[in-house]
Amino acid sequence: MTEREEVKIEKLQKLDQSTLERLVEIYMRGYEGMREYGGEGESYAKRYLRWCWGKARDGFFVAKVGDEIAGFIVCDNDWYSKYEGRTVGAIHEFVVDKKFQGKGIGHKLMKKCLEYLSGKDIELWVGEKNERAKRFYEEYGFREVGKHGIWVRMVRRKR
Repeated sequence: MTEREEVKIEKLQKLDQSTLERLVEIYMRGYEGMREYGGEGESYAKRYLRWCWGKARDGFFVAKVGDEIAGFIVCDNDWYSKYEGRTVGAIHEFVVDKKFQGKGIGHKLMKKCLEYLSGKDIELWVGEKNERAKRFYEEYGFREVGKHGIWVRMVRRKR
């Protein structure tokens, strides 16, 4: 990625086979070294990403550098949280391709998601050992509120 290459955040328009394969590639790379959080394999990743697409199509955003998808975030504005006992916003998945990390792409995706979910409490789950991600979420006002197995639940209260 050169300095002149612009990052565009856009709503994913369709989940065709080639797009799904690129998203799976990003997902699998994103969990390298943390297999316990996303290492169930490519067939699981495909099923999960199809589920995300079905559940939160309007909040499925991709970051593009040129024509290449560099990362994605799945923001659900209609998630029933059994922990909150009501409908909240949720971030189901959020990954930036390793080769594009450290370039502000994650921040752009998160800003788009927070704009999309504005006015809602938002919950997400993150791997307990994923310190980098937890710090990132804390920058945006998320706080740890619980734990289940190897997962930490974080919530950002509406402002």
